[in-house]
Amino acid sequence: MEKSLVLVKPDAVERGLGGTIISRLESTGLTLVALKMLHMDQALAERHYAPHKERPFFSGLISFITSGPIVAAVFEGDDAVRIIRTAMGSTDPAKAETGSIRHDFGIDIEHNAVHGSDSVQTALHEIDLFFAEKELMCYNRKQ
Repeated sequence: MEKSLVLVKPDAVERGLGGTIISRLESTGLTLVALKMLHMDQALAERHYAPHKERPFFSGLISFITSGPIVAAVFEGDDAVRIIRTAMGSTDPAKAETGSIRHDFGIDIEHNAVHGSDSVQTALHEIDLFFAEKELMCYNRKQ
């Protein structure tokens, strides 16, 4: 069973969209196995976005993601990474597919409401940054 991390970013949390975004992802049939709200500090943000460290937008990304509270969640299911990335839509809300989370709730490419792991390997690393093993629930979802 595949797992993926989702972060509802500060722009979406500030607009009261945390529950709506989590609900949208639950409606895909995936199982929510972990959920918490936190204020990401600089050290965690730098570990999370380490693959982008050399990119020109890195400091702005760190500044934005640490600017307010986020909601972190883990979803589980067959093909979870692909399903979540499809539900989120393209990174740029202006180019995101109609009905996707970023199309409906994103403001611009920086304030695009949500982050989702881009691969199974990345998901494993990202989940470990935000959740202890004991925080991941195991249950059978009733459809």
